[in-house]
Amino acid sequence: MAVSLLSIHLSIPGCRSLKEKRGYLKPVLARLHREFNLAAAEIDLHDKHSESLIQCAALSTSSRELQSFLQKVVDYTERSWPELEILDFKIENL
Repeated sequence: MAVSLLSIHLSIPGCRSLKEKRGYLKPVLARLHREFNLAAAEIDLHDKHSESLIQCAALSTSSRELQSFLQKVVDYTERSWPELEILDFKIENL
């Protein structure tokens, strides 16, 4: 069994409060979970209004499949939320 983590560093332009940030992130995390059946959560930058670090975890029988799968998650995020800028992302195989 293979486990991979996807970390996405997001910029949330125009966000002026932590409450507004939660309003942006909550639907993103829920939809990623629903669409891709993976675990998703904000893991860092909790106190920054305009940035977030989210992480997704997925399991499969092949690490090569996971690499492709998680790249699709990144592409989907870019297409679905053009107002959120992906500053960086990293896929780690455990």
